[in-house]
Amino acid sequence: MSPDSASLTPDVRIEALLNALLASDVRNLRVLVAVSGGPDSTALLIALQEAGHDVVAAHYDHALREGSDAVGGNVAALCERLGLRLITERRSEPLAKGSLQAAARTLRYAFLDQARAESGAEVIALAHTADDLVEGVVLHLLRGCGLAGFRGMPARRGHYVRPFLDVWKSDVRDFLRRRGVVPHEDPANLDPRFARVRARLQILPTLERDRPGITRRFHAAALAVARLQGVAEHAASGPIDRNRMRSMQEPAAVETLKLLYTNAGGAAPGLSRTHIDAMLSLVGPGRGGRGVDLPGGLRFRIVGDHMEVVASKPAAADPPRLEVRTCPGCDDAQAAHLRAGLHLNVGFRRPGLRLRPAGGRGSRKLQDIFVDARVPREERDGWPLVFAGEKLAWVPGLAVDADLAPIAGQEVLHVAIAPMPAHLGHKVVRLETPKALEEI
Repeated sequence: MSPDSASLTPDVRIEALLNALLASDVRNLRVLVAVSGGPDSTALLIALQEAGHDVVAAHYDHALREGSDAVGGNVAALCERLGLRLITERRSEPLAKGSLQAAARTLRYAFLDQARAESGAEVIALAHTADDLVEGVVLHLLRGCGLAGFRGMPARRGHYVRPFLDVWKSDVRDFLRRRGVVPHEDPANLDPRFARVRARLQILPTLERDRPGITRRFHAAALAVARLQGVAEHAASGPIDRNRMRSMQEPAAVETLKLLYTNAGGAAPGLSRTHIDAMLSLVGPGRGGRGVDLPGGLRFRIVGDHMEVVASKPAAADPPRLEVRTCPGCDDAQAAHLRAGLHLNVGFRRPGLRLRPAGGRGSRKLQDIFVDARVPREERDGWPLVFAGEKLAWVPGLAVDADLAPIAGQEVLHVAIAPMPAHLGHKVVRLETPKALEEI
């Protein structure tokens, strides 16, 4: 929150914050507001309506305390007074075993998703405040956390939005007091058996007493971390190269690597500091074709300047077979042209293989061809090769032996691999071709 905004009245500040988050993309769309009946969600419902949004309310009765139906009645009366539609449901099924809060949260979010579909709302607004954000950050820090934990709850995730993350509970109460609205006060918010309540009533007041202003500094730091986390999530959502990674601040780079790992199926947290350091080292200058083995049978690797996390051992595929026909000449990038009359077969790499690449100079080891083409180590053994007898004739996508290339005016064999392995078809398009192979 800027110094200027802090001097505004709660009404003006809250409306400005609502519009800042919602106006750009959902201003004219319907918003479903999750209303518990407490101060925060009540203020959110009223503020969104006053700000001109198309609002529908949703209330879920967990049926965990005596009198919860009366709270639902209060929410219904408020919605009737505001002229708003209300979708409501009371729990009728047993809670899952384990954490009471987690089980209740699962049922509540399932209800909200269903209510969104029923109401035709594009987003669901939740009433978490700046205080809630700070409490969550403190709890994460006490347990130990990375960037994602320090940023706390995000302002937006999928179709869920949290417009009040820059609004303090004191603002909310002032907002309601000005309107003469008396919300329900949940006694659970004062129950020290819950860790969040202990953070709210014991830990943060103690810190604030010894370091005045620390609560707002936690809040500002969490928002700054959220921006770094946003950079990491955006980067991990698509192809990313080393140059882009090097331009990031280290915390964002680390979080990007973690997201690459979990997006590939790795279990969170999964990665140790040793893994992270090794991955960051590979991001620095150096050749491609290198990698780091990770937990869960995964491998982080550099292919050219491209970074990715893949399975350490590619999934078994159907055995490759040759497709050979005569050809007058074509530009099929996934096939090779060889001299007629050759007896061809498919195999895989073994020690001592060499060929003289067409367009290059001299004979070269297969290993050197793979390294120059930045073929990842774990894909080399499964890379199908075409032999003429015992002689290596074609490394698909990379090199044709000059001695077996067709002679002008003579019959030409069009040679392809079927089925084309998925990783091979990908590499033919993506790999940077070494200078010696550019004319192939």
